[in-house]
Amino acid sequence: MYSKRAQLTKSDVAKIEAEIEERKLVLRPELIAKLQEARAQGDLSENFEYYAAKKAKNQNESRIGYLERMLKTARVISDASNEDEVGLNNTVTLYFEEDDEEQVFKVVTSIRGNSLKNLISNESPIGRAIMGKKVGDRVEVKVSSDYSYLVEIRNIDKTSTDDDEIRKY
Repeated sequence: MYSKRAQLTKSDVAKIEAEIEERKLVLRPELIAKLQEARAQGDLSENFEYYAAKKAKNQNESRIGYLERMLKTARVISDASNEDEVGLNNTVTLYFEEDDEEQVFKVVTSIRGNSLKNLISNESPIGRAIMGKKVGDRVEVKVSSDYSYLVEIRNIDKTSTDDDEIRKY
């Protein structure tokens, strides 16, 4: 099975390392203690607390493994960009000509993308189209070989913070 390497910034790597440390040093001992406490209650065949504690412990271990594999295979990219160009962690105001509507997005790496929070991945169709472009540029966003649309970059805010969490799978 083909698996594309994740693109991470140094900040993403630091957040992932911090989450792994938190899960290993804080959450893991808590979950093990809950599991032992539930096991001590006796009959495991009808002990919901035991199954819930075991499931939580397994989910934590799975998340640790997932994050460690991601770090092992990731490609670290720079979030630097020219002052007048769209780059990672920039908030961008786009005008969608087809809808006669403006929307504001923050461009992030794919592991932090969340369309419900207007966080678009630099690897998404919009992200790929606007990266490196300037205010006033009209850009064609290719969704597929059959469909594309135009957006105009109205504003680029470089002051946005890098405080978004890593998406949970």
